[in-house]
Amino acid sequence: MQSVLMAFAALALVVSTPATPASARTVDFRPGAAGIGDPAYPLDGNGGYDVLHYHLDVRYQPATDWLDGKATITATATQHLSRFNLDFIGLTVEEVTVNGQPARVRRDGDELVVTPARGLLKGLPFVVVARYHGIPETFRVPEIPLESRFIHTDDGALVAGEPESAATWYPVNDHPQDKATYSVNVTVPDGLTALSNGIPLGSTSSAGWTTWRWAATSPMASYLSTLAIGRWRIDQHRHDGRPTVIAVDETLPPTLADDAVERTDEITDFLESLFGPYPFEANGAIVDNHDPLLFALETQTRPVYPASFFDDGPNPLDDNLVAHELAHQWFGDSVSVRYWKDLWLNEGFAAYAEWLWSEHNGFMSVREWFNMLYDTELGGGLWTPPPYDPTGGTDPFRISVYSRGPMTLHALRLTVGDDAFWTIMRRWVVEHRYGNAETEDFVALAERVSGRQLDGLFAAWLTGSVKPPNPDPLPPGARKAAIPQPRNLHR
Repeated sequence: MQSVLMAFAALALVVSTPATPASARTVDFRPGAAGIGDPAYPLDGNGGYDVLHYHLDVRYQPATDWLDGKATITATATQHLSRFNLDFIGLTVEEVTVNGQPARVRRDGDELVVTPARGLLKGLPFVVVARYHGIPETFRVPEIPLESRFIHTDDGALVAGEPESAATWYPVNDHPQDKATYSVNVTVPDGLTALSNGIPLGSTSSAGWTTWRWAATSPMASYLSTLAIGRWRIDQHRHDGRPTVIAVDETLPPTLADDAVERTDEITDFLESLFGPYPFEANGAIVDNHDPLLFALETQTRPVYPASFFDDGPNPLDDNLVAHELAHQWFGDSVSVRYWKDLWLNEGFAAYAEWLWSEHNGFMSVREWFNMLYDTELGGGLWTPPPYDPTGGTDPFRISVYSRGPMTLHALRLTVGDDAFWTIMRRWVVEHRYGNAETEDFVALAERVSGRQLDGLFAAWLTGSVKPPNPDPLPPGARKAAIPQPRNLHR
């Protein structure tokens, strides 16, 4: 909660700040960049400022898909700004103010270009208030069919999508490099429940509408923010002093997903024993019954799961799915990529945690998972293209990050030994907690801890075009399993 209080303190400072003094009028104010510089997604995010806190007030009517919103954004200028951009898709902007003064606004594709009445001085906080309305846009791939970003469901709505989703329901600096805290008030018709990230702060009702309040008090990348409106079967309790909120679509039978997501606390405890303390103020799950939701996503403190990924009755693969998304709370959410080319640092680490849980759960051992993937055809999607493109490429979302990513970690473990490997993993989450990192950082840490030169190992497993030698083959006659289909491609 401290970070939220700091944001409100900054807000109070801005409100009381006088007009730009005469001595500052000679400053060279310049526009902030229209993108944060990600090679794969050049226009994602924006330059010139750092967001501290988003306070979102939205009202949503599922019967018409209509959303009214007000976003209060507290930020700090990182350069002398004449204007700045916000990522914002589709919705109509009514007005924008900066430090209480009307600002000029124009659209440039999915960018909102904001020119404040006065230049913004480097190092000082400022507050943007934007009012907007409309029907949020859904991203669709009809031939699959798949839906993501802002999804209109039978009884409400769901927000989930990677690398982008936030900009479909509020103006945002939409890249993992700019993390912020959040407070979210969602008003929906009586009878519906609105879920978001972090700590539940209760609800109030008036004139046929109910407002649900949430607070994410740890820094969060924008694509990890979620909104889930509908009718849910909710289990809310405390575990290790923090709230766990598990919401399952009430149309689903209790035998489908409940048994897996109800292991959230147990699986979290196991992952803590490997990677260190759980990094956030709350935990939980959201399971929605919407056929075009064809992926799970590690939305911070409250992962989203599609009902179609679960089998009726207990199934260890269902538990593996929960372990994967919970592992992302460490790898992807707390420690986030600096650029999307490093996605294997999210998915490879979460997949390896999934293997570790599988072994702990008495299903398949890490060694069996590794060999099952190693024995697949080199020309198939599990091997090619390689999971890491140092240039950034055009599409980091490839199946091989889910296969060669965890295989890379297992090869590292066998090379440096368990003591060094677990030291590397735990230091990684401590050194980059609530921050961003890239592959070169992980290689440097592994070499520093192990005392070994590891460039060749990482090149072979992450970028090589041939199979490296198998460092951990199964003995003759050992069982081999069918390859489960990847279920977590987030678009």
